[in-house]
Amino acid sequence: MYTNFQAHLTRELETIKSAGLYKNERIITSAQQAVIKISTGEEVLNFCANNYLGLSNHPELIRAAKEALDTHGYGMSSVRFICGTQDLHKELEAQVAQFFGMDDAILYAACFDANGGVFEPLLDEKDAIISDALNHASIIDGVRLCKAQRYRYANANMEELENCLKIAQAQRFRLIVTDGIFSMDGNVAPLDHIYALAQKYDAMIMIDESHSAGVVGKTGRGATEQFDLRGKVEIITGTLGKAFGGAIGGFTTGKQEIIDMLRQRSRPYLFSNSIPPSVAAAGIKMFQMMAQTSALQDKLHENTAYFTQKMMAAGFDIKPTQSAICALMLYDAKLSQEMAAKMLQEGIYVIGFYYPVVPKDQARIRIQISAGHERAHLDKAVAAFIKVGKELGVIT
Repeated sequence: MYTNFQAHLTRELETIKSAGLYKNERIITSAQQAVIKISTGEEVLNFCANNYLGLSNHPELIRAAKEALDTHGYGMSSVRFICGTQDLHKELEAQVAQFFGMDDAILYAACFDANGGVFEPLLDEKDAIISDALNHASIIDGVRLCKAQRYRYANANMEELENCLKIAQAQRFRLIVTDGIFSMDGNVAPLDHIYALAQKYDAMIMIDESHSAGVVGKTGRGATEQFDLRGKVEIITGTLGKAFGGAIGGFTTGKQEIIDMLRQRSRPYLFSNSIPPSVAAAGIKMFQMMAQTSALQDKLHENTAYFTQKMMAAGFDIKPTQSAICALMLYDAKLSQEMAAKMLQEGIYVIGFYYPVVPKDQARIRIQISAGHERAHLDKAVAAFIKVGKELGVIT
């Protein structure tokens, strides 16, 4: 049987390659930070990690993780409700809930699991989920696992959202679901308008703060803080794998009864190992650091404003951004691949994004700024983009 299937897969892979869409993984041989070493031996500047606050190699987090290895061991070898809950897990959940102004929190192996495990335990065919068209793949997959009626509105289009809410009055409960920051475009969800519509049409709100927590809001507490709605939405999901240290682990935080029900019925929580003690300990340390100062967020915002202004002044087609994501639009998939390859030759590590990661004919270079970047790093990247952009005819 596999002989025929093998031939089928080979043809499909060749089609992907000939279209210039084959994804090759570059290999990093150093820690994740602003300056990284790759397997060719070169040192390059990293502009495509989710390391927004530069914490992925922070000595305080490393120290906390090492100490936890000594005191709490390497792994749990169990799910939470059997024998996989340590004091570190409970303390981290309390820190997450406090950070977002919520009642309680529940940890997952990743935010993909958090989003995959949140809908089915809470809603059924009598209910409605109303989802932004550009929501993360994990939200889309989580919704598919739920029997609730599904509605979708165009990205941040409040007129379409209101129309969906009107139709969804036929259902028992309504849940509006949105990313806080849309990861490919860098725009922030208009949460103030979403909240007003939720109040008007008796709906709940779930927001995925994976790309917005640590990034937006006066103290980095995400979109709910930015729109003065901290503690006022029902559900927030997020990750420890981006601004919050860059390791692994996700969470859902929200109203007490929601979290209690997820502990009873959320399948990724009930059937997956607990996150390692070292990750939990580093997460606790990270939240403690963020409670003391917003210096990293301030530097991130300064870096982003400086970089995007320079890139736009050079003539690049940059999507408006309210985050640390700078989408350099190229539209052509092969061009995005070629530009990324040439940028690596200039010592700048970026990746081309194209279908199916983004819609067809919407290929781009997604540039991600970090508090770990210094001004010299930003200037070098801008100069390299200008050089390569002129070579490829992207700018004149």
